[in-house]
Amino acid sequence: MISVEHLSIEYSSRPILDDITFLINPRDRVALVGKNGAGKTTLLRLLAGVETPTSGRISKMGDLTIGYLPQVMMHVDGKTLREDVMSVIAHKSDSVENASLQDGASAYSLEAGISGEEARFIAEMDRTIIGLGFERKDFDRPCSEFSGGWRMRIELAKILLQHPDLLLLDEPTNHLDIESIQWLEEFLKNNGSALVLVSHDRAFLDNVTTRTIEITLGRIYDYNAPYSQFKVLRQERHEQQVRAYMNQQKMIQETEEFIERFRYKATKAVQVQSRIKQLEKLERLEVDLEDNSRLSLRFPPAPRSGDFPVIVEDLRKDFGEHTVFQDATFTIRRGEKVAFVGKNGEGKTTLVRCIMGQLDYMGQLKIGHNVKIGYFAQNQAALLDGELTVFQTIDNVAVGDIRTQIRNILGAFMFGGEASEKKVKVLSGGERSRLAMIRLLLEPCNLLILDEPTNHLDMQSKDVLKAALKEFNGTVICVSHDRDFLDGLVDKVYEFGGGKVKEHLGGIYDFLRSKRIDNLQELERKTDEAMRRKGDEAKGESSSAKQDYAAQKAAAAARRKKEKQIADVEAAIAKLEQEQQEIEALLTDVAQQTAENFQRYEHIKREMEQRLYEWEILSEEE
Repeated sequence: MISVEHLSIEYSSRPILDDITFLINPRDRVALVGKNGAGKTTLLRLLAGVETPTSGRISKMGDLTIGYLPQVMMHVDGKTLREDVMSVIAHKSDSVENASLQDGASAYSLEAGISGEEARFIAEMDRTIIGLGFERKDFDRPCSEFSGGWRMRIELAKILLQHPDLLLLDEPTNHLDIESIQWLEEFLKNNGSALVLVSHDRAFLDNVTTRTIEITLGRIYDYNAPYSQFKVLRQERHEQQVRAYMNQQKMIQETEEFIERFRYKATKAVQVQSRIKQLEKLERLEVDLEDNSRLSLRFPPAPRSGDFPVIVEDLRKDFGEHTVFQDATFTIRRGEKVAFVGKNGEGKTTLVRCIMGQLDYMGQLKIGHNVKIGYFAQNQAALLDGELTVFQTIDNVAVGDIRTQIRNILGAFMFGGEASEKKVKVLSGGERSRLAMIRLLLEPCNLLILDEPTNHLDMQSKDVLKAALKEFNGTVICVSHDRDFLDGLVDKVYEFGGGKVKEHLGGIYDFLRSKRIDNLQELERKTDEAMRRKGDEAKGESSSAKQDYAAQKAAAAARRKKEKQIADVEAAIAKLEQEQQEIEALLTDVAQQTAENFQRYEHIKREMEQRLYEWEILSEEE
């Protein structure tokens, strides 16, 4: 299908790929992996014909068709979503016409063939567009109205609908939600096209690919195994390489010491020259010795907050006539780590912005006592000081023992070596986002809110971040579509969809199993069926089920009442603490040390003691 032979490419005399050779066969599903900058995107561009190698060649079957999705694309405006995707049919109609003419088909049969092809294409187009997260009401919207992430979905749909012989996809899941990712997984597994895929989504790679090619130090290592099995095999190979490298280094050192020791002794001249020639002919081994996988990153201890950092009751948010969500009621307890999941546009980030106080809303939303929020969003990168270096940016916020680990931390997040001395203003958008993430996580807080934190992180950096978050003793709200990242991190999932926010106890895979969804169509079908059955089930409930529901409802109401009482007490304590600080500052002035002020101070102290006692009683009853 494609043969890559002795291919090399270099930029500014720096080799990126060095004399690599491999084959891509029909129906191969290949994961292309390696560190950022290793050459993954470069290899995709070479296979797509966008770039030309410095040497070597790429041989393709004469009629091979390729669909290439880069990370960044130029978009053409002027069409609706339907019109843009339908433009693919022109190519398909031409194919039908050419094939029919070769077979000597009549004009009538030719027209029938094109009509049948169009009908099948339109049905498939609907399934694909909806599978990638669009709704039917979006079909006639101008493409210019969609954000960059949604425009990438449109381009992906067009590529998939062409059914090329080979798909080259560069980070296709960056702009997809969990449901759309699952739909894409099923499509790629059942599609007949060969696939070469670059992704930092471990679960996606494991579910889709069957072969892994790693790029490291300009070379490739080909494993006939999916990603998780590759990791095991790679570790074994890496250990062998390190042993061979260390043995060679020892031999080189001993040889150089011999040469230096006997260089000027005539009796050893022949042996010295022999050793010199031996070193000159020696093929030096290279191995990537940098390994931060075991780096243990600990963030500063979280200041203690109240028991309920976030209390939401009957919350509603509208944008004009559009209701994003309504009747949202839930409580996040201190120390919980929760995920917000659902389709894009269903309100995940909107609710986060409500919690941050950036949007108004209807209903009640209370932030608990002494809650200090650390917030990561995509625009956080724009707030960094462009004149500082990467190292200075982190050094300015790091405190305590963590300051001794700054170099290691930066290395784990792909800012090792000279990269740490770059000025922020020359960093790419992805690099700035990673730097903003590090900076945020080193600032003391007790409620971390992370909106798509893994989009610009490679797998090693994600592992470091995940391990650190698991050890974090504060509360975490994570908006993410990365199942592997969320697995083992969160213990509760809030699902956004249909204007509702539903609570699911357990981890991300518990949630997915409970939904029993393998693809988006199944989810939509079950949603429709659930709506139809809702009335019938309500009529058919047994009296015992009704009693159970009533009991659960009463318990939930009692819990919300208790949570409200605690929140009110915490608010009162915060107000008294402020008043106490004010009167203490006042009493430092001798002129203000009056009997009235002392009486006020004692009154505040007694009130504080009473409120703290109430808080302890309420907390113990929980």
